[in-house]
Amino acid sequence: MKKPLLVLPLLALLGGGYLWWQQQDSSADASRRLELYGNVDIREAQLAFNASEHIAEILVQEGDRVEQGQLLARLHSELLEAQLAEAWAALEAQRQALAKLEAGSRPEEIRKLRAELQAAEAEAKAARDSYRRMAQLLQKKLASPQDEEQARSEADAAAARVKAVQASLALLEAGARKEDIAAARAQLAARQAAVQQARQRLADASLHAPADGIVRNRILEPGDMAFPQSPVLTLAFLDPVWVRAYLPEPMLGRVRLGASAWITTDSYPDKRYPGWVGYISPTAEFTPKTVQTPELRTRLVYSVRIFACNPEGELRLGMPVSVEIELDQADASSRPRPCGSP
Repeated sequence: MKKPLLVLPLLALLGGGYLWWQQQDSSADASRRLELYGNVDIREAQLAFNASEHIAEILVQEGDRVEQGQLLARLHSELLEAQLAEAWAALEAQRQALAKLEAGSRPEEIRKLRAELQAAEAEAKAARDSYRRMAQLLQKKLASPQDEEQARSEADAAAARVKAVQASLALLEAGARKEDIAAARAQLAARQAAVQQARQRLADASLHAPADGIVRNRILEPGDMAFPQSPVLTLAFLDPVWVRAYLPEPMLGRVRLGASAWITTDSYPDKRYPGWVGYISPTAEFTPKTVQTPELRTRLVYSVRIFACNPEGELRLGMPVSVEIELDQADASSRPRPCGSP
């Protein structure tokens, strides 16, 4: 009858020891984990046209998922298309003018001017001969001084015409001046720039998605006047998604960049989202009033950004979450890593 009495205290002692060991182990695990509270943060962009014109159409609705480069909206572009066509026509005209200067005169033009030179030389010879005869007749008193002076003037005029045709032929054979060709090339470059400007203005009449995302707000509608400073759509980017939380100052040396983390939400209590610490602020700040933390609010904290894997898009902007980070992890790269188990 004494043995059962001895066994009961022994069992009680063993049970108490086991409970104490469990508490100590649980306390040790708790000292190696840090739980933070924060909100899901997603980058957003206010999309606007880089032009002023009435909106022709908007091709997306609020909540639509869009891909990078997808056309979202466009402006009326009839005037811009006409301006581009005008710029192209001016460019082609200047290109032909430059080609004409670089090619020089045509052989037919040179032959024509040479024929004119021959005709002018023949006329000059006839005028000189007429003047000589008139001078001889004047010596014999068979012509008046006025007739002799008229013949000399005609001979001088014919000689001047010969020199003028010779100069024109020399210019024609030499071709365009280097300065004229350089000026024409500069004018061609200006026309090309005008085409690029007109083309860019036409491209600015279309609004494309800068990245994959979700349309959050449709601010303007077709028929509204768009301006560069007036947003048309608000786009929330799908990647990256992160949690903005605040790290207590005593834990600053125990949480490293790249440290793995688990994220949980009240909306999906049975799911855990893997993540990693991608940013720790280099400057301290006072604890914001919206932060839930067991630490005193007068303590300094550091803003941290925990990147999250969100393949199904369940983490939404502003959603409150809890973040669990194992302390004293080995230093890891802060570069984004593929989503999966941290």
